[in-house]
Amino acid sequence: MSFQTIWEARRWASLFLKEHNREENVVDILLMHHLNLSRAMLLASLQDPMPDEYVDIFVEQIKSHGETGVPIQHLLGYEHFYGRTFQVNEHVLIPRPETEELVELVLQQISKGFDYNATPLTAVDIGAGSGAICVTLKKENPHLDVKAVDISEEALAIARKNANGLGAEVEFLQGNFLKPLIEKNIKVDILVSNPPYISIHDREELSDTVRDYDPSLALFAGDDGLDAYRAIIKDLPKVLKQKALIAFEIGYQQGEAVKQLLLTTYPQSNPQIVEDINGKDRIVYCWL
Repeated sequence: MSFQTIWEARRWASLFLKEHNREENVVDILLMHHLNLSRAMLLASLQDPMPDEYVDIFVEQIKSHGETGVPIQHLLGYEHFYGRTFQVNEHVLIPRPETEELVELVLQQISKGFDYNATPLTAVDIGAGSGAICVTLKKENPHLDVKAVDISEEALAIARKNANGLGAEVEFLQGNFLKPLIEKNIKVDILVSNPPYISIHDREELSDTVRDYDPSLALFAGDDGLDAYRAIIKDLPKVLKQKALIAFEIGYQQGEAVKQLLLTTYPQSNPQIVEDINGKDRIVYCWL
């Protein structure tokens, strides 16, 4: 296959993805990657010749994504998050824009609610995955002592690579939810988590790009999608300091349920449900 111009390559790829019911914005992501262009530069270069050396890999990746649903991030090996580039593969959840909103809220709450002249603050990310949350917290607030937990050694390997590559000092612990913290008697001021929160009964409703390629460990949490929250919240008293911030990413229909779980363990708390940029419930947080 050959293309005279970038426009021709872009048009062919867009039509191919449309025929396979895939999002067409993938085309520009791939073109920008291979041609090393910004979006504005790409749009300004559409009538330029399509370099022959990139045609085969471009066509192969478009066909692979269109026909199988393999995430474009897996084909490229990275995703952008909070202005940084994170390596990703089949062992970690691909960082999503909604999680950037969780990180932003946590950073804002930390700056409002803690005295930086007091003892250093310890933050933990439960279910670290690629390390997007824990690395970003450390890079945006270097004063934090950041730890991260994941049950998957394969995920931790990617998280460590991202932390090292981005120059973020994070302590990684392997284990299930809060167990490693309890075993080491680690107390924290800030607990953040984007845990699995999809019901196993909703598996077939997911797109194949998510269902077949994101790790099941990072997606599914029992019959109602709340098992991870139950496990974490039950053990919170064993790891939180007297004053603490808790923040969870949630499924868009889980706000009240997660709020009630927190109130069961901490009746005096005042959990808040926060909507994402699309107006869907996405975060539950509270101060103790």
